[in-house]
Amino acid sequence: MGKGRLGVRKLAALLTGILILDGALLGAAAGVWNGLSRAGGRENAYRAVHAGAASKELSETDRHREQKVVALTFDDGPHAIHTKALLDGLKERGVKVTFFLMGQSIEGNEELVDRMKAEGHLIGNHSYRHIPLTKAGEEAVCNAVEETELLIEEITGARPQYLRPPYGDWNENLECRLDLTTVFWSVDSLDWKLQDAGKIVENVEKRIKSGDIVLMHDIFPTSVEAALELVDHLSMQGYEFVTVEELLID
Repeated sequence: MGKGRLGVRKLAALLTGILILDGALLGAAAGVWNGLSRAGGRENAYRAVHAGAASKELSETDRHREQKVVALTFDDGPHAIHTKALLDGLKERGVKVTFFLMGQSIEGNEELVDRMKAEGHLIGNHSYRHIPLTKAGEEAVCNAVEETELLIEEITGARPQYLRPPYGDWNENLECRLDLTTVFWSVDSLDWKLQDAGKIVENVEKRIKSGDIVLMHDIFPTSVEAALELVDHLSMQGYEFVTVEELLID
């Protein structure tokens, strides 16, 4: 009987010790929490406790807020029929793109160039003819680019600030006296080669990511059809369409 009482007493003492220790730990935790709360508020305390987990991944809200942007660009125009159809479709969808105009294509299509400007599209320079500029000679290149600049300025009242060399053919020696920013591309639609709207869309969609500059041409009917289909598809995927200037500045 005495041994039984002794066992009960030992058990009671052990439980008391556990409760005291547990209370001390809770008190310490509360002290830390209160200290953090005083230093930066309860929200900061919460963040301090969970900093490790929070630093490893974005919350779902942050993911949804992440903006996806892409710049569609069109070379070799304007074309009397196909550029007009493209502008009509873009206006209907409220989308802005970038046109790199070829000097020899401007004559007779001045109204389309004026419309591009009026509807908020960015107009760039694509030289006067579609020839490799590195093979034309520096003086000839400068003259061709400047001639196209003047044609665009006469219509829009402003000289273009961006140049896309035909075939992407450019080197530092051709900077010459032109104060232009050269713009290339990250996704080639291959629209000039595929000549099939469905294949063009498929080719772009399997490569596209946020921040891409897509190369297209507004001189083929299949390119226009593909471009408008891409706008519809990518819009449903959360993409926003910007000009190359907006993309480069951002």
